[in-house]
Amino acid sequence: MHKFQLHFSLFALVLLFSLGCETPDSESATTSGQAGAIPAQHTALRTPDVRSIDYWNQGKAELNRYDLQQNRYKSLHPGEVVLIFVKEDFLTDRQVKNDYYRNPNSKPVLKTNQVRRFTTGLYDYSVMTSVFTPMDGSETTKVTFSAQDWCGQVFGQINYRDGEYRHQLYSYFESEGDVTESAKADLLEDELLNRIRLLGPEVPTGTFAMIPSMTYLRLRHQPFAPYRADLSLSPYQGEDFQGEDLRVYTVEFPELDKQSRFVFEGVAPFRIVGFTETYPSAFDGIARTTRANLTDSIFEPYWEQNSAEDTTLRRRLGLESMAAFQ
Repeated sequence: MHKFQLHFSLFALVLLFSLGCETPDSESATTSGQAGAIPAQHTALRTPDVRSIDYWNQGKAELNRYDLQQNRYKSLHPGEVVLIFVKEDFLTDRQVKNDYYRNPNSKPVLKTNQVRRFTTGLYDYSVMTSVFTPMDGSETTKVTFSAQDWCGQVFGQINYRDGEYRHQLYSYFESEGDVTESAKADLLEDELLNRIRLLGPEVPTGTFAMIPSMTYLRLRHQPFAPYRADLSLSPYQGEDFQGEDLRVYTVEFPELDKQSRFVFEGVAPFRIVGFTETYPSAFDGIARTTRANLTDSIFEPYWEQNSAEDTTLRRRLGLESMAAFQ
C-alpha cells in the first residue's frame, strides 16, 4: 500500500506569481500559506486501479478538448483546453523522459500535459502545465509550468527529491527575477487530475496542506505556499457535464475563498468530463467561475501522427478553433 507523505512547511513567501502585463505588485497577495496550523496526517493511497493501468498500457495517449470560459480581470474570457494523458517511462534520478533505456533508474509515470489558451480582449494567453506522477501512487515527481502572453513569458519547475520540492522560477518581471529554492513537499492541486485517472473514486479525502495550481497562483499573485485544503467526493447531481456514473471531487481553500471541482466518470479509466474553479477577482472582488467542458476525446499515438494528412485528427478532436490562438 502506498502513502502520501505530507510534510507541512511553508514555501518561502518571497516568491510572488504574476501573469499578464501588470506587475506582481499591482494585485496584492491576499493570504500567505497557513499549512503550518494543520496537524500532520498520513492518508493511505490504494494501489491504482488495475483497469486504469491496463488502459494506459496500450501505447496510446488520451487527448481531450474542452470549451473554456476563463476567469480573468473583470470578465470571463473564451478559450479552450487540451488535456493529454499518456504513460511514459521516466528517469527518477535525472527526472526526464527515458529516451535511450541505458539508465536503470526508471519507473512508469502518468503524464498530464494541459494546454490552456484564451483571449482577453485584444491579446491572448497560452499556459501549459506538465505533471509527472508515478503509476505506483507515490509522490508526484515533477511539475513544469510556462505562461506566455503579449507582454512576456515565465517558466517554473518543481522537482521532488528526498521529501522536498526544489523549485526554480524564471521570469521577465523585475520583482520576481530568477529564483531557486527548496522546501518540504505538500500535496499539489496540479497532481489531482493524475490521481483521479489512476484511482477514480479512491482519491484521498479529508483536510490537507495543498499547494494551489500554478495557473491559479500566477493569475492571482499568491505566494507559492501550502494552504489548508478540504477534499471531498460525492455523486455529481448537476446537468452541466455529461458522462457515465459521474462523481465530483471538490477542493475548498478556505483562506483563499477558492473552490475547484473536478467532474469525472466513476468507471475506469475515469475520464475527466469537466472542471470548474471559482474565486473572487482582485480587480473588483466579484467571484467568477472558470469552466471547462469536455467536447471531444480521442485515443491515439499522437507523436507518430505528424504528417499533413494527420490534420484530419485535429478536426476529429475539434481543434480547428485553436488556429485563432496560433
